Amino acid sequence: MNYQKRITINPKVMVGKPVVAGTRITVEQVLTLLSQGVTAEELASEKYYPQLTKADVYAAVAYAKDRVEDERVYPLG
Repeated sequence: MNYQKRITINPKVMVGKPVVAGTRITVEQVLTLLSQGVTAEELASEKYYPQLTKADVYAAVAYAKDRVEDERVYPLG
């Protein structure tokens, strides 16, 4: 998924954490709720963040996937 238009980073918004474009909803907030069992449909509802779309939620997941994809682990000793 192409998340570049949906996830933005600006040092003046949420101290530079990645957010859903046009909001102050961080990727971290989205992932936290998903990890607690909240569905993408629920996140994009009146109960949580009505300004989000399911595509925004999936963009946050795609952004996080790209960040961890680049991680490298090196054994010590």
